[in-house]
Amino acid sequence: MSTDVVMPQMGESIAEGTIVRWLRKVGDEIDRDEPLFEISTDKVDAEIPSPAAGILIAIKVQEGETVPINSVVAVIGESDDVASAAPPAEAAPATPAPPAPSSLAAADPSAAGAVERVRSSPLVRRLAREHGVDLSQVTGSGSGGRVTKQDILAHIDRRPAKVSPAPPGTDAPRPRVAPVASVDAAPGVSAEGTAPTFEAGQSSVAVPMTVMRQRIAEHMVASRRTSAHVHSIFEVDFSRVQQLRKAHGARYDRSGAKLTLMPFIAKAVIDALRAMPIVNTSVDGDRVVYKRDINLGVAVALESGLIVPVVKNADEKNLLGLSRAIADLAGRARARQLVPADVQDGTFTITNPGGLGAVFGLPIINQPQVAILGVGSLEKRPVVVNDAIAIRSIAYLTLGFDHRLIDGVVADQFMGHVKRGLEQFEESIV
Repeated sequence: MSTDVVMPQMGESIAEGTIVRWLRKVGDEIDRDEPLFEISTDKVDAEIPSPAAGILIAIKVQEGETVPINSVVAVIGESDDVASAAPPAEAAPATPAPPAPSSLAAADPSAAGAVERVRSSPLVRRLAREHGVDLSQVTGSGSGGRVTKQDILAHIDRRPAKVSPAPPGTDAPRPRVAPVASVDAAPGVSAEGTAPTFEAGQSSVAVPMTVMRQRIAEHMVASRRTSAHVHSIFEVDFSRVQQLRKAHGARYDRSGAKLTLMPFIAKAVIDALRAMPIVNTSVDGDRVVYKRDINLGVAVALESGLIVPVVKNADEKNLLGLSRAIADLAGRARARQLVPADVQDGTFTITNPGGLGAVFGLPIINQPQVAILGVGSLEKRPVVVNDAIAIRSIAYLTLGFDHRLIDGVVADQFMGHVKRGLEQFEESIV
C-alpha cells in the first residue's frame, strides 16, 4: 500500500512551500521519520521527515518548484509498488558545482558523496563545494553532530590555501573574492550579510533572494499594509532578575536548563496577557477574535533568515518549563528539526534584537497577531534611585501594536504589567 507525501503547512498564514532539495532519489529505501526533502517558506527552512517507511517510488514536484500546501509531492510504497508504478518523475538533477576557481583547491570527487551523508545545511554544503572540502573530515558541533557554518569556516581557515597555476601562455587570473564571514560570529547570524563572489572586472553582482527571504519580504510588506503599526518603548530595570539568575542559576544548570533572561521575560508577558486579553487577539474583518490559549512565539535567527517557533500553552508552564521549552525550540530550529506544529498557532511574539547589541528595535507584527515585544540589549547604566545615582542592569523593551485594535493607553498599561513583573519578580516562582 502506497503513502502520499504532501507539502506540509509550516504556519497558519502559509499557503504554499518550495521544494529546496530532495534528500532521497526514486528507488531509495527510507525509514519513517527519516529526512526526505527540504522545504522553504517565509517561516521555516526545514527538513521534512518521511511519513512512512518504504521505498520512494515517485517524486512529483521537482527541486525549486513551489506548490500549495497539502499537494502530493512524492509517493512512498513497497517493493512491489516499484515494478507496477508508472514511470515516476525524475528528481531534477542537482546543479553541478562550478569549477573550483584558481585560488582554491579542486574538489575531491568523493566530497559529493560525503556532502550527502553528513548532516548539514544547504549553505554548508555550498561552502564545502566551493572550497573543495570533504564534509566527512569536518567535526560537527551542532545537534547530532551536524556540521554548522562556523565549523566549516573554521576548517577552511585552518587549511593552507592552494593556488592552481595559470595555463601556459596566459596571464594569471585575478583571484576571486571569497565570501567574508567571521568564524566568531554569533550563532544564528544570517549568512545573507556575507559578500558574494566577484569575477575579475565585476563591480556588482545580482544574487537571487533565497526562497525564505522572498517569503519573509512578502510577509513583512503584507503586515505593514494590514496593521496600523505603533511602537511604545519602556525602560526596564533587570537588576532583580539578574539577582535571581545568580542565586538559582546553578540549580537550573543541574536540571539541564540554562536560566537565561528569556524565560523571565516570557513569564512577565504571560502574566500581562492574562491581565489584558485584548493583546492576545486577532482581527477578522470587523470582529475581534479572542484566544483562549497563550501560545508564545520566540523569534530565532538562522543562517538563512528568521523563524518563530511557538511555545504552546505557555501560560500552563512554570519558569523551568518555559526555560526548557524555549531552549528546545531554539535548538531544533537551528538544527532544522522543527515540525509544522512547532511554528503554528502563535498568539503573541517576542523578538530579541538586543542579542547582537541593538539598544532597542521597532519590530513588525507577526500576522495575524496584534502585538509583538522587542527586547533590547541589557547594559549597566547609571539611574536615579531614591534621589541617588545607582548602577542598574537596564534594557529597553518595545511593544509594537496594531492601532486598529489597541490604543496607546492599553499598550502602555500592558507594558506597565510587564515592567512591574520583571522589576518585582517573585522569588517563589523561580
